Amino acid sequence: MRDNLAGVVDLVHDCYGEGMTEGSPHSSQDGLGPDASSGRALQSGRHADPVGERQHAGDEDVGQADRNDDRQDEYGRHGELDKPPQKAGSQPLFGPRRRRLPIILLLLTVASTFWVGASQWMPMILFTCFDARGGFTLMPIRREIVAHWQDGLIYSACVLGILLTHEMGHFLATLRYRIPASFPFCIPFPISPIGTMGAVIAMDGRQADRKELFDIGLAGPLAGLVIAAPVMWIGIQQLDVTDPPPAVYALESPLGVRLVLDEVRPPGYEVGQAIPNTSLNPFFMAGWVGLLITGLNMLPVSQLDGGHVIYALLGKWAHWVARALIVLAIAWSVYHAQPTWVLMIGLVLLIGTDHPPTRDDRAPLGWFRIVLGVVSLAIPILCFSPMALTTGMGG
Repeated sequence: MRDNLAGVVDLVHDCYGEGMTEGSPHSSQDGLGPDASSGRALQSGRHADPVGERQHAGDEDVGQADRNDDRQDEYGRHGELDKPPQKAGSQPLFGPRRRRLPIILLLLTVASTFWVGASQWMPMILFTCFDARGGFTLMPIRREIVAHWQDGLIYSACVLGILLTHEMGHFLATLRYRIPASFPFCIPFPISPIGTMGAVIAMDGRQADRKELFDIGLAGPLAGLVIAAPVMWIGIQQLDVTDPPPAVYALESPLGVRLVLDEVRPPGYEVGQAIPNTSLNPFFMAGWVGLLITGLNMLPVSQLDGGHVIYALLGKWAHWVARALIVLAIAWSVYHAQPTWVLMIGLVLLIGTDHPPTRDDRAPLGWFRIVLGVVSLAIPILCFSPMALTTGMGG
């Protein structure tokens, strides 16, 4: 899944090749931590081209570009988005932004989420294409797509709308502060009930100060909620859990959704009830996924979005919050015998629970950001459900 896997780090390294040094840039969600000391060492009094070095044959004269206002065009003289801007006095860690891989991953995620929606969130139907004699047929896939293609389109459009809005919130904030960053990478997962593992961007966080990292970290979740909240509301309005067919699993609603469900009382709904997969509609499922990813990314740990926010608010005291949260997560998983989040916990431990220093930890936030940051810490409480899915509901 902000909103998260170790393989994404390798994917981003492959995307940038030698332009990205290991251990220096980090993702808005789950990237590697920056080398703070080397980040400070990069600062110098020497003026650097604010939009990056232009080395391609046929580009306009660099000296002419230097004389232009550094705020005139953050994307280069030709309005290109393929060269991440560089702050004055910094050495570029990112090469030109690659476009082909993000587009390919986006198209694969479109197909993946469409299939999951068309299969009524039972993508394991894929394995029924193989028979006992080793034969293969596409009839099960064709049958599901013909019967439920509308649900597939709606679900894919909604869930990708939430994910891309979330990631573009991060991306546009990096452009505003001239922090080098990649385009969003979507992660398809066609055999999962949600069809995707989310999306990430990679950025050179060494160049961001406290205020800038706060804005970049919080921009994604707030942008994603602007889409996720109305999508979930539409899904609740269309929900009907009256006499559902036997279900394979059910969705545990996060606290915020449960409060709304208890108030609205859709047909057949009982207070605190999990929603069977046979009663789902594409809007509800997409909204649930969007809230899950947003809540997960706002957990105040490591370099998740919530990790950026809590570090900006508390500084090094945030390390103790992150460590305590990991201990509680491990204890909860053991007590409830729930291996669901083992991979996520392992990834956070691999990256490191402590958030690295920013370029300037003393940059003032101002009272508005402090209030907004404190309020935003309620997002994982309202949007994230630790149980997520419950199984064993077959009848």
